[in-house]
Amino acid sequence: MNLIAELAGDEKSEKSRTFVFSEGGHTVGNALRSIVSRYPEVLFCGYTVPHPAEANMHFRIQTSGVRAVDVLRRGIEDLEKLCDHTINTFQVNWLM
Repeated sequence: MNLIAELAGDEKSEKSRTFVFSEGGHTVGNALRSIVSRYPEVLFCGYTVPHPAEANMHFRIQTSGVRAVDVLRRGIEDLEKLCDHTINTFQVNWLM
């Protein structure tokens, strides 16, 4: 998975950030939100797709003290592991 995000706005706190994904949509947004929202240090996690004609997705994270960018990085890594496991399980059980 190759996700590229940039910060939106001028936020002063590192524990509350909005990231803009240029190639994101509901599929990635909902999967990532599902993973990140389960972390105990996350107070809020959500995403929006501002307009269906644009490929941008805005992803918001607020934490109780951990840097939001670190939580995002962990979430992307965990999502990648989940995708790899799903593909491997499918290949072992259905293609062989």
